[in-house]
Amino acid sequence: MGTQSSAKERTNSRIKEPKQYNVIMLNDDFTTMEFVVEVLVSIFHKDELSAQSIMMKVHRNGKAVVGKYPYDIASTRVRRALERANAEGFPFRMTIEEA
Repeated sequence: MGTQSSAKERTNSRIKEPKQYNVIMLNDDFTTMEFVVEVLVSIFHKDELSAQSIMMKVHRNGKAVVGKYPYDIASTRVRRALERANAEGFPFRMTIEEA
C-alpha cells in the first residue's frame, strides 16, 4: 500500500521563457508618417490608434519601442519592415535590443 509516493519523481526543470527583445523604431526626416503607421499595422499588428501613438513618439523623441518579442520574431518583423521601406525608397531604420 504505501509505496506510491516513491514511484513519482519530482522534477525541478522549468521551461525557460525565451529572452525578449525590444524592437526600436528610429526617426528620420524622409520616411512618411503614413508609411510608418502602415508598417506598424500590417507587420507589427498594432491597431490604428496604437500605431499613430507609436509613430508620434518616434517623431517627437527620435525613437520608440514598437514591441517586445522573442528574437526570431523581432528579427523577422524588422527585416520585413526594412525590405518594404527599401522597396518604397525610404531610409527607414529599426534596431533590436535585448529587453
